[in-house]
Amino acid sequence: MRRACACGLLTLDLALAACARAPAAVIPSRPTAPLQQLQDDITAATTAPGVRRAAWGILVQSLDRGDRLVALNAGTLLVPASTLKLVTLATAVDAVGWQHRFETAFSATGPLVDGTLQGDLVATGSGDPSIGGRGGPDLAAWIAALRQAGVRRIAGRIIGDDNAVEEPRPQLAWAWDDLGYATGALFGALNYAENRMDVTVAAADVVGGRPTLRVEPHAARRPLDNTVVTGAAGSMLLLWPEQRPGEPFLTIAGFIPMGAPPVRMTVAVGNPTIWFAQVLRHLLTAGGIEVAGDAHDVDEVPPLPDRGLRAGLPRHVSPPLSDLARPLLKESINLYGEALLRLNAAPGVFPTNDAALEGLRARMRGWGIADEAWQIVDGSGLSRRNAVAPEVLVAVLQRLYEPSGTSPWMAALPMAGRDGTLEARMRGTPAEGNVRAKTGTMSNVRSLAGYVRTRNGEALAFAIMADGFEGSGATAVEAIDRIAVRLASFSRQP
Repeated sequence: MRRACACGLLTLDLALAACARAPAAVIPSRPTAPLQQLQDDITAATTAPGVRRAAWGILVQSLDRGDRLVALNAGTLLVPASTLKLVTLATAVDAVGWQHRFETAFSATGPLVDGTLQGDLVATGSGDPSIGGRGGPDLAAWIAALRQAGVRRIAGRIIGDDNAVEEPRPQLAWAWDDLGYATGALFGALNYAENRMDVTVAAADVVGGRPTLRVEPHAARRPLDNTVVTGAAGSMLLLWPEQRPGEPFLTIAGFIPMGAPPVRMTVAVGNPTIWFAQVLRHLLTAGGIEVAGDAHDVDEVPPLPDRGLRAGLPRHVSPPLSDLARPLLKESINLYGEALLRLNAAPGVFPTNDAALEGLRARMRGWGIADEAWQIVDGSGLSRRNAVAPEVLVAVLQRLYEPSGTSPWMAALPMAGRDGTLEARMRGTPAEGNVRAKTGTMSNVRSLAGYVRTRNGEALAFAIMADGFEGSGATAVEAIDRIAVRLASFSRQP
């Protein structure tokens, strides 16, 4: 694999790209002085201390002229991290459109008699990632609708029916040590609050004592194993969750100093279906509706009797995909990526991960993107088995580009120095309020892909990927931002 070790490599890649992908007249074999300086500056950024050992992949394409300004390992497969979400969203939109909405419905196994629902209340989901999260409403309106329908008591259980999609599980090659964190939360047909919960750790009164763990009332059934140790006052504070393979409980591990204020951690909830049912049961009782039975995953109970929609029982539709795109891209929530990937499954086909990837592959082929230019195994980018060439990301960006910046796609991208995952980056530079791009972050992986306008207003699409750098993540981000800022200040005129 070639690496950026001299500006000549950039020129060579540029020349090869010209021969293979565009007429010679479009990309000159000898770059103009401004373009050569741009390439030299990008080379300097990629060979700086801390990132010079990285495998770099960079492609910068003019959306106005159609030529490539910079091409460095543009066809090399690299780990995309969360820039993969660009592919997930683009293909999902192609499959179902911006107005698609997820549906969640209530049904019952018995009639409503004198305010009592004579049977189980069943919530059936289709994969909505937004309920109770950053992209959608909570369950309060559902509780109010049940009360308005006259439900005062439920004689049976609360059951979550998740059979509309594949059973919740980690995707291929997800690291086990990611699974306890909210970023590694499992996706299912029923999801609430992005399948994350808070655990508060309070230090013991004596050194070596076991701290106290507290959770929200509706999370009380999440099994926790407390291995945290209270250290001396002023000692190290280090806490982390571990969802170890094969263990039903979540381990909370680490150290907290005696006398330290309580620490709140956000962790994954485990089984999203039972989590949803437990939250629903808690909110029903808190809202004045008595529930006699417990909360269950439909797979835990015997086959249910015939059930049907009862008058007044709520039916919920999510915000449209155009709205769900914002938490997916701006906040980079992995759960949304897994939910939207399933929309690629062909109509009438059970939406497994594999079926969704088949639909994604068909769309990419239809766009002229070669199979060998990418290897995708999930929708979020959390797996290190994902590998995508920079030219794939740029092809997707070209396909959905909209000059006014008002389309759902453009509006969902983080803006440098303004919002989302780019809010604190590139402030006070020509890139602020200019660069719209998706970030990608994993250990020893950083990437950025999106759009920028040059100093003269020329629109560019770019993908910048760095895998396996030897320095800190901050050093890699600095190098990538340096490139993005340089693009924002570039002019073809001397």
